[in-house]
Parts: sequence; C-alpha cells; structure tokens
Amino acid sequence: MRVSTESENSFAWNPFMRHCDDNPPEMLLQAIDEFNRGDWFDCHESLEELWVGEGGETREFYQGLLQIAVALYHWRDGNFAGAVRLLEMGVGHLRLVGSLCQGVDVTDLIAASGRFREELDSLGPDRMAELAPRLVPRVRLAKATAAV
Repeated sequence: MRVSTESENSFAWNPFMRHCDDNPPEMLLQAIDEFNRGDWFDCHESLEELWVGEGGETREFYQGLLQIAVALYHWRDGNFAGAVRLLEMGVGHLRLVGSLCQGVDVTDLIAASGRFREELDSLGPDRMAELAPRLVPRVRLAKATAAV
C-alpha cells in the first residue's frame, strides 16, 4: 500500500480547522465588535487572520464577512465602484454558507447587505453619502450564541 506524502495532500483534513457549527472564536467576536462600531479596516485585519488557512464553508463565511466590511470602508471613503463590487462579492461568498455560522445570523447579514446595496445603487456615486445610517448592515449573533 502506498502512503501519500504531506505535499501531495495539501488540502488534507485539518483537525484545527474551524466549522460553522463551532462557537465563535474570540477573534471573530472582536471582528464583529469592530464591524458594528464601523471600524471596518480593523475588522478586515481581524478577519484576515481567521480566513488565512481556513477551508470550506468557514473560509467562505470569513471571506464574505471580510469583503462586506471592506465594502463599507469603501462606501465611507466615497469609492462607489469598490463598495458595490465588494458588497456583491461578499454576499456571493455568504450565499455558500448556511443560515447560521459560528453563531452569526448569515441570512440577516445577506438581507441587510442587499438593502444597503439597493439604496446605494439608487443614490449612485454622486449621492452615496446620503445613505441613511440605519441601512448600514450590522452583524448579529443568534440568540443562543449571544451569551457565549
């Protein structure tokens, strides 16, 4: 019987890989706090630490959340095209994830990001700063996880 080498199995099962049914790691809770405070650049940095080395559904989750954070950073900075593109990409990644991942209500975040994107499209690049603050997406933890 031939045993494969580590280099041949670069995508082998990783016992340290996180899963969507796991409790949220401390770094994710920090990123959520940063996201909801509007510290989207810091949120991006925190999520990037989680995203690197992950695979599967959890990687899609982290990447989607990260891209929505960067989209909001671009919106605040007046970069209409960057905001629209990253909102689209981020939501695309989140659509590959279940409705709940590491305690985060993914369905709610997709819906909130969609409402934000619709209003942003409606206002266009010249009026994007007029977007109502109540439409800025927030990351919400499911009730059962909120106490974690």
